[in-house]
Amino acid sequence: MPASPSPDPSLAADDSDGIVWTRDLTKRYGGFEALRRCSLEVREGEIFGLLGPNGAGKTTLIRLLLGYLHVTSGECRIVGLDPETQSVAVRTRVAYLPGDARLPRHMRGRGVLEFFSQMHPSGNLERSLDVAERLELDLSRRVAFMSTGMRQKLALAVVFGPRTPLLILDEPTANLDPTVRGEVLKLVLAEREEGRTVMFSSHVLSEIEQTCDRVAFLRKGELVRKLVMEDLFQRHRLTGVWESDREPPHGVTLTDASDLRSEVPEDLRERIERYEIGPPGPHGRQVKIDTAGDLSPALTWLASLPLGHVRIEPLGLHTVYESVHLGRSDARTGVLS
Repeated sequence: MPASPSPDPSLAADDSDGIVWTRDLTKRYGGFEALRRCSLEVREGEIFGLLGPNGAGKTTLIRLLLGYLHVTSGECRIVGLDPETQSVAVRTRVAYLPGDARLPRHMRGRGVLEFFSQMHPSGNLERSLDVAERLELDLSRRVAFMSTGMRQKLALAVVFGPRTPLLILDEPTANLDPTVRGEVLKLVLAEREEGRTVMFSSHVLSEIEQTCDRVAFLRKGELVRKLVMEDLFQRHRLTGVWESDREPPHGVTLTDASDLRSEVPEDLRERIERYEIGPPGPHGRQVKIDTAGDLSPALTWLASLPLGHVRIEPLGLHTVYESVHLGRSDARTGVLS
């Protein structure tokens, strides 16, 4: 097998003081690498998102952190503990919702909550009952006769009960209707307000945008992006139509991929990440301009352009996720550590 390329230094963990950290963490099954040299850090009191398509390595990473899988190489720590040699101690400090949670089918809902609250050293039945009530869950039913969504609510009530330093949620809103999804996100945000750390894996990008402080993107077992959500919210895309009879700047012959960033005023070039004008179309030339940081300094320049049908919108997480999913390396997608 060829040697792995040197990791990008910008993707390394910032330090080893986080409540969760990994160094070159790798899990290999024969010749297949499910996770490759993953280095990241989760800071105490933040909500940290894990994103990536199916098979990207998210669940493998979580199971390595909890000691359910043995590490092939590299290392990791959870609350200062090594899950490879201290897996039981790790799991007393973590509440974990797996993506395929299994519950005793013969038990009624309340019995399940009582059972798990007694099993976990930090169990809190009153808290679990409160979460079940917020999610409008009927605890009198047996698990075997619950719908998929009801079982998901019950699993959430179980995992929100223990008052552990770390909460790990793998697809927590799967099979839930929009109203209940919103309630679950409120619960997640409340955990951060109480100083708890949350790792949150989801395919629903809007949920990540609403809750997470930072995000890591995995693709084919590799950590390929780290993103600070606060910086993402400062990025916008302007689209419009060139409405002047005159040619665009300097009469340049433009194509679909024309990059005119050099035409941006010098004092704005750090803020304007892309300035593209497409070829003539039935409604004119389409213009796309991507900005970073505060939008206000660029507004005067934007107003001077002969544009109509203008729309300005946040770029959002979808742009970055699409870049990761398609395997593109693009500096414009906001790669931030």
